[in-house]
Amino acid sequence: MKATGVVVEYNPFHYGHAYHVRQAKIHTSSDVAIAVMSGSFLQRGEPAIVSKWARTKMALQNGVDIVCELPYIYAVQKAETFANGAVAILDALKCHSLFFGSEDGDIKAFERTAHAWHEKKEEIDLFTKEKVKKGLSYPTAAAAAFQEVIDPKHLLDLSLPNNILGFHYVKAIMERSPHMQPFTSQRISSGYHDEELPENQKIASATSIRKALKDHGTFETVAPYLPEATLKQLHDYHSSYGLLHTQEAYFSFLKHVFHTMDMAELEGIYEIEEGIEHRMQKAITHASSYEEYLSLVKTKRYTWTRLQRMNTHLLMRVKKSAMHELLKEKKAPYIRLLGMSKKGQQYLSRVKKDLDVPLVSKLSAFSHPALDLDIRASRVFSLPVSEPVQTNLTEAEFKTSPIRYDEETGLFQS
Repeated sequence: MKATGVVVEYNPFHYGHAYHVRQAKIHTSSDVAIAVMSGSFLQRGEPAIVSKWARTKMALQNGVDIVCELPYIYAVQKAETFANGAVAILDALKCHSLFFGSEDGDIKAFERTAHAWHEKKEEIDLFTKEKVKKGLSYPTAAAAAFQEVIDPKHLLDLSLPNNILGFHYVKAIMERSPHMQPFTSQRISSGYHDEELPENQKIASATSIRKALKDHGTFETVAPYLPEATLKQLHDYHSSYGLLHTQEAYFSFLKHVFHTMDMAELEGIYEIEEGIEHRMQKAITHASSYEEYLSLVKTKRYTWTRLQRMNTHLLMRVKKSAMHELLKEKKAPYIRLLGMSKKGQQYLSRVKKDLDVPLVSKLSAFSHPALDLDIRASRVFSLPVSEPVQTNLTEAEFKTSPIRYDEETGLFQS
């Protein structure tokens, strides 16, 4: 059996994701699609709209065969670290390929750019550092450095979000998993950051779907853009826990962090640099909402996304020393299995004996400092949920076994 990997957030799973999974299997001639999915908090520093378990069910009901969690140490990170972690897990699971969507859609362009970066790495790094010192954000500085060092006609447009991630996937494969083959297809319809639901088409961006849910508060508005399974999981989650998670719901908890940590402690939090904690501390005392707080802190150098990640690390109280130690290891520390179809179970049965990374299905059977952070993330994620159901959500981290789905009957197995 051949397996291809996809790196996802499914926040929430929509028709564009379903198309992506189908294309992944077709383009790579694979029997199985393995999704490495961010857990409670996502790459841009936001909470997932619903739990990892609800999103796993959405994925399994729409063509994904295995869902594994991307650990927090990789998930809430800049693109390079995010990609390295995802590729490490897919490599450990013996995937022969990785499939991703991109604005460019030409894998040769990604490979050319990755090779050019490898040849000119020191020069590009030097130019990037110089531009960051002048006040540019890291992604903008890195893209500009590429343009200066290498002939732009041979390069990707690295200002586009999916091109950036795709470049780092290909670079990670080139550096650590050369036997894995990268594939890409051009994203169709809505762009990653599109905030408005499109007319006369079924594929909308996850951003526009979340915005519509926030603005209108009803599922009817987004129903045309979501598979039936996704709608049911969203509705069931909201009925059980009384909310869909948003960044705003964590604002009071973030204020608590600032009110209970001194400057020395704030300086020790991962990604807090160059005295930004003073600006953050001042802003949070004046802001009446999370959005207002971020708008007061944001600068050309500190983008919205980078600040959101900082705030998530603050909520999690992740220390620089701890994160740096965990990221020293180049191999994935473990594979946290969240769910599988019958075909996915068959694949795991075939490769399990060859895995050189622990496959974790029960938390009681394995321990690791990175897994401790995943557990902490689930607890922090549950904070806006009222008791007693908050306890149910927290305990799900320990009590939920990998979800089993029978794709032939369309039923989950207990």
